[in-house]
Amino acid sequence: MRTPGRLRRLLAPRHIAFVGGDVAGLAIRHCRDLGFDGAIWPVHPSRTSIEGFACHRRVDALPETPDAAFVAVPGEATIEVVAALAARGAGGAVCHASGFAEADPHGRRLQDALVAAAADMPLVGPNCLGIVNYLDRLALWPEQHGGRVVDRGVALVTQSGNIGQNLTMQRRGLPIGQLIAVGNGAVTGVPEIVDALLDDERISAIGLHLEGVGDPAALARSAVTALRRQVPIVALKTGTSELGARTNLSHTSSLAGSDTLADALFERVGIARVGDVEAFVETLKYLHVHGCPGGSDIASASCSGGEAALVADAAHRRGLRLPAFSESTATGLRSALGDRVTVANPLDYHTYVWGDAERMAAGFEAFLGADVDAHLLILDMPRDDRCDDTEWHRAVDAFVAAHRRAAVAASIASGPVPAACVVSTLPEGLPEAVAERLLAEGIAPMQGIDDCVAAIAAARRIALARRRLDRIDPLPEECPDLSPGVLLAEHEGKRVLAEHGVRVPAGTIATASGVSDAAREIGFPVVAKVASGLAHKSDVDGVRLGLADERQLADAVAAMRDRSEEFLIEQHVDGAVAELIVGVQRDPQYGLALTVGTGGILVELLRDTVTLLIPTSRPEIRSALRTLRGWPLLSGFRGRKPADVDAALDAVLAVARYAYDRRDSLVELEINPLLVLPEGQGAVAADVLIRYGSDADRKEPPVGSGTHRGD
Repeated sequence: MRTPGRLRRLLAPRHIAFVGGDVAGLAIRHCRDLGFDGAIWPVHPSRTSIEGFACHRRVDALPETPDAAFVAVPGEATIEVVAALAARGAGGAVCHASGFAEADPHGRRLQDALVAAAADMPLVGPNCLGIVNYLDRLALWPEQHGGRVVDRGVALVTQSGNIGQNLTMQRRGLPIGQLIAVGNGAVTGVPEIVDALLDDERISAIGLHLEGVGDPAALARSAVTALRRQVPIVALKTGTSELGARTNLSHTSSLAGSDTLADALFERVGIARVGDVEAFVETLKYLHVHGCPGGSDIASASCSGGEAALVADAAHRRGLRLPAFSESTATGLRSALGDRVTVANPLDYHTYVWGDAERMAAGFEAFLGADVDAHLLILDMPRDDRCDDTEWHRAVDAFVAAHRRAAVAASIASGPVPAACVVSTLPEGLPEAVAERLLAEGIAPMQGIDDCVAAIAAARRIALARRRLDRIDPLPEECPDLSPGVLLAEHEGKRVLAEHGVRVPAGTIATASGVSDAAREIGFPVVAKVASGLAHKSDVDGVRLGLADERQLADAVAAMRDRSEEFLIEQHVDGAVAELIVGVQRDPQYGLALTVGTGGILVELLRDTVTLLIPTSRPEIRSALRTLRGWPLLSGFRGRKPADVDAALDAVLAVARYAYDRRDSLVELEINPLLVLPEGQGAVAADVLIRYGSDADRKEPPVGSGTHRGD
C-alpha cells in the first residue's frame, strides 16, 4: 500500500522506541549524538536502562504509540515485536536482524511471516542498517556514520548498508540530508521511499544504489513524479544477468539482458545512471548545487594547456560542446588577461595575472559571462603539509568574488546565476574545507574532470526527460511470465505482420515439385528456405538467396531436401542500404521490450543495438536509431543514398504496437533483417520469428493458403 505521507512518521519521528540490547543501545547513542530532542524509549525484557534511558518491558508498555521503532532482536523475536508495534499503530519500524529471505528457504518463510506481522505498517528491512536523517537529527542506525546535520541535502537510498555507510564517510563536500539502507525491502520498497522523500522540500536530489529493480512500474511512477517536482534522481546500479537465454530463440534475447532493460527504464523516466561510486557522489553534488541547467555547452578555464585538453577530450566522450566565446566575452577576457593569452574555449589563461586579485576576478567574471550551461575552473590545490598554497587560495578568492558579482548581475537582469564549478583533476586536489567553502557560495566543488563532465551530461539527460514529461508512457502493472509455447512458421509470422502494417516479400509454401511454379508466379530472382520450424535457418544452411532461374532453384532445393519436404519461396529483395534487427522480448519484471539495431548475420558480434520499453513512440524510436553506430548508413554515409528511415520507423512502430496489443500472450518476436531500401522505396521484413506462450494464448486466426502477399 502506497499512500501520501505514509512514511512521514517513520522518517521524521517525534518519539522512537529502540527494541533490543547492545545494538539498540548503539543506535540510541548515535541518535542522541546527532541532537535528537524527541522522546527515546528503550524496550528490553530485563534491563532497567540503556544509554541512560529507562527501559520498558514490552512494546505495549510504552507511554505512547511510537512514531518509529528500531528493532534489533533475533529473527523469530523480530516478528513478535513487529506484530506488537503494528497492533499499537506505530508509524513504522526498522528491522536490523538478518537471516531472512537473503539466507535460505527457512529465512524466506520468516520474511513472509514478518510481512504478515507488519500488516499496513511501513517497515524498512529486514537485514539492514536503517536510517540516518541529518535534516531532523535522528539515527535509527547502529553503526558509525560520517555525516553531520545539514539544513538541505541529497537523499541516499541504498540496498547495501555498507555502501551507504561508506558514502557518509566521503570527504568531497556532498551534503547528505537522509540515508536509508533498505536491506531486503520486504515491506517498504525503493519507490515508496522515493515518494516520501519527494515530499520533503529540503531534499535537493536523490541517489539510488540498486542491486536490482524490484518493481519497475512503481519506480517509473516515482521517477515521473520526481521529474514533475524537479528533484533529480541518480542511480548506481550493480549486477547484470542474461534474460532467459536458455529459453528464448531469438538473437534479441542475447542482446538485451535485465541490465539493458534497467537502462531503458532509466532513460525513459529521466533517472541518470552512473557507473561507479565516484561519479555517483560527484553527480549528486553537481545536481545539489546547480540542478539541471539542461544544455550541452560548457566553458573551461585553466592555467595549463594539458588540463584544457583533458576537458576537451572528456566533453567529446560525453557528447558536450565547448563553443567559441562570444565577442563580448572574448573582449572582457583579453582586457583582464592581457595580449599574451590566446582567448579560446577551453581557455588556457596562463599565470600572468596570478597574484593580482582584481585582474583575476575580472578575468573570471568575464569567463562566467560566457553563454554556456556550465563554467569549469580547473584548479588543484597543492599539498598544504609540504607546499605553500597561498596563491591557489587567492585564485579561489578571485573566483568566489567573480561569482558573487555575476550573481548580482543575474539578479538585476532577472536571469539565471551562472552554473560555476571548481574542478580538480585529482580528488585530493580539492580539500574538504575548500569544497565546503565553495558549496556555501553556490559553486560546485567537483573532484575529477571526467566525473564532472559526466555529471553535467547526466543533468542534461534529466532535463531532456523533463521536456518530454507529458509523452512518457507508463509501464504495464503486470506482465505474466509465460513458458515457451508455439513458434509460428515463418510464412505465418510474415502474414500476421503484413496484416498489421509491416511490409514483407511476396511468398508461398510449395513442395519440391511445385517450387518452379511458385517461383514463376512470384518472379525471379527468388529466395528458397526450408519451411520446417527452425528459428535460424541460415545456421543449418537452410536459406538460399538470389536464385535467378529454375536451374539454380532446383539445385538449391535438392541440396536442402534432407531438412524439409516443403519450402518457402519468396521474392528476392535487393538494393538494401542497411539491415536492421527489430526484436521484442518478454521480461516478468519489465514487460515487453523492443530492441532495434544493426542487423544481419553479424548482429551478435557487432552488438550495435538499443533497447526501449513497450509501449513506445515514434519519436523515441527515432532517437534510439540515431544512437546506433550504424546510423550513418541510414542517414547517408560518404555520399551514399540515404535509407528510407521513415519506412523503417513505420515498420518498427508497427511491431511495437502489435506486441503491445498481444502483451498477454507474446513471448518473443524478431525481424532480422529488416531490409531498409533507399529513400522512398520502403523497408521489408526478410526474416520473421514469432512465438506465443501456448496454443490457447495465440490470438491469430488459423493459416489459410500459406501465402503472404508482398507490396
